Amino acid sequence: MKKVLIANRGEIAIRIARACRDHGVACVAVYANADSDALHVRHADEAYALDGERPADTYLNIDKLLAIAKRAGADAVHPGYGFLSERADFARAVQGAGLTWIGPNPQTIDVLGDKVAARKLAQQVGAPLVAGTPGPVHSAAEVLAFAEQHGLPIAIKAAFGGGGRGMKVAWRMDEVAELYASAVREAEAAFGRGECFVEQFLDRPRHIEAQVIADTHGNVVVVGTRDCSLQRRNQKLVEEAPAPFISEAQRQRIHQSARDICAKAGYVGAGTVEYLLSADGTLSFLEVNTRLQVEHPVTEETTGVDLVIEQLRVADGLPLSFSATPTPRGHSFEFRINAEDAGKGFLPTPGRISEFRAPSGPGVRLDSGVESGSTVPGNFDSMMAKLIVTGATREQAISRARRALAEFQIDGIASVLPFHRAVMDHEDFTAAERFAVHTRWIETDFAEQITLAPRTPPVAGDAVLRTFIEIDGKRHELGLPSALLQGLAPLGGPAQSAAQGTAPAAEEGLISAPISGNLHAWLVEDGAQVKAGEVIAVMEAMKMETQISAPADGTLHIREQAGAYLDAGAALAKLEG
Repeated sequence: MKKVLIANRGEIAIRIARACRDHGVACVAVYANADSDALHVRHADEAYALDGERPADTYLNIDKLLAIAKRAGADAVHPGYGFLSERADFARAVQGAGLTWIGPNPQTIDVLGDKVAARKLAQQVGAPLVAGTPGPVHSAAEVLAFAEQHGLPIAIKAAFGGGGRGMKVAWRMDEVAELYASAVREAEAAFGRGECFVEQFLDRPRHIEAQVIADTHGNVVVVGTRDCSLQRRNQKLVEEAPAPFISEAQRQRIHQSARDICAKAGYVGAGTVEYLLSADGTLSFLEVNTRLQVEHPVTEETTGVDLVIEQLRVADGLPLSFSATPTPRGHSFEFRINAEDAGKGFLPTPGRISEFRAPSGPGVRLDSGVESGSTVPGNFDSMMAKLIVTGATREQAISRARRALAEFQIDGIASVLPFHRAVMDHEDFTAAERFAVHTRWIETDFAEQITLAPRTPPVAGDAVLRTFIEIDGKRHELGLPSALLQGLAPLGGPAQSAAQGTAPAAEEGLISAPISGNLHAWLVEDGAQVKAGEVIAVMEAMKMETQISAPADGTLHIREQAGAYLDAGAALAKLEG
């Protein structure tokens, strides 16, 4: 490989760019319109525009990505995680274009990416499993039938997804139909396929996973374990390595079955085998993610293995640089720094970062896709950065994490930092003798009230305006004195007139958008009679659905149609009593 196209954005694109430099290969970035001045664009050797706003038109557009690879002279493609990273058709298209695919073989992605087929393979090698449907379900009635046979709770999961997208857990029979519909919608939006299957959901389980990497010389190595139990909406927030508070027998069962599953599948490259571990010790295979994981840095910090470099070595046909599971050295935590308001139910908060002041010092690593002045767009994932903290012991890592989180400051938009600080002071997570966190801990046991500190206003701009121009789709930076552009803004335009005008009086009965994002669907018709608490609409932002409920009984008058992109606070409808 001489030049790698990075088919992704944000912090993972920067992480891959750095590995490319360490490995001695050039790299090419791509960007959506909203990412034209993003940090990952400036970390690459060159960058090209994808000419679009939405994921389907940019980072999910295979034709555009391959055209850019050809134009840039790239000979390899790294997909990162998310987007097209687990799409076998993309892997085939890359290989069909004569490029090196940095990931598992397409046929392996087919088998393990199909969650039903992956379960069957896990059964063949004797991996632990709970009951599930033999194939995808085709209606809510089938889901109800499974629940009646096996009992609640059940998990409705995207058959061709991962990362918690398109997964819903039903705890009551009366919510099964809507959760099935919601899972299908999320799966279609995130992966382009809506098929879902159903399996028993272990109540209050931990989420344990094994990092695996394999080369083309027959070496399949489990690098280590991680605990990723601290989640909300099935999205991980805090991860750690190695997985604490599990027995040596459990660790060995995880290692052996993960190795067996990957060997049986003919795995090549980096991947993760995930499990659920119930309070009574029941272990069940969950899925295989055929890509690099968001949480891979905690494994790197505790094993000394650079997983992205290993991916590049494997793609180049080289053997792994190690042949056995490394002995863990210390303990590491990763905190996902998402643009979400932890004080308002983790609602996404896209916008401009006025200040991004990251921590440093012993044991601190930051993988960031943003800096002060960066804009977090609403069309993509909410993760801005990852804070990784390592210590010689779990106790030392906790102490360092508290210090690092206290140093971390983000202004201009909300973030989950207040939540992380609260977690690191909670004995369920930090106690030395027990680990009481599970995958629904936030929803069921975490009772702390999260409040956000006041945010400071944005600082004044630089004396030099830094912008860019595109020549034949390739990005070139341009710097101009800001004074040169003064007076070019139109005077008396709509923005100025609105600022000078009088704000309209608040209208009674308005139902406002709780987030900035797309109005995905109305669940009731215009003029319908609705009850207080009834879910009337669904909005989507940063790949997450947010339900909107009627605040009172009344007649609904819809003002915005499904498909519209709206700012937080925009009037969706009016409710008349």
